Amino acid sequence: QVQLVESGGGLAQAGGSLRLSCAASGRTFSSYAMGWFRQAPGKEREFVAAISASGGTTYYANSVRGRFTMSRDNVKNTVYLQMNSLKPEDTAVYHCAAVRRLRGSSLYTDYDYWGQGTQVTVSS
Repeated sequence: QVQLVESGGGLAQAGGSLRLSCAASGRTFSSYAMGWFRQAPGKEREFVAAISASGGTTYYANSVRGRFTMSRDNVKNTVYLQMNSLKPEDTAVYHCAAVRRLRGSSLYTDYDYWGQGTQVTVSS
């Protein structure tokens, strides 16, 4: 069982930055690939980024590539999402997710564990 807790959301202006964190419980964190997804009101859940269990490979949605960076610290059991050049369309609740496998995935159905989410609001 893995428990995930996100933090770091808030209000930012367009062009600004935020860093999200997701702290995981458990002693086998390095066995889990991790992902970030977001959901805006009235919209489908959307893939944002994923990272392999080792941290060696990252994957990004086209809408955030070049602006967002996902990383992980397997000693601190934490993944991060550095979000730069924020746009109003980035406004959503951001969730982290975990799956016990080596490779990350852009499919939310591949993930077994989810955090409660953290709100990100970007004003124009």
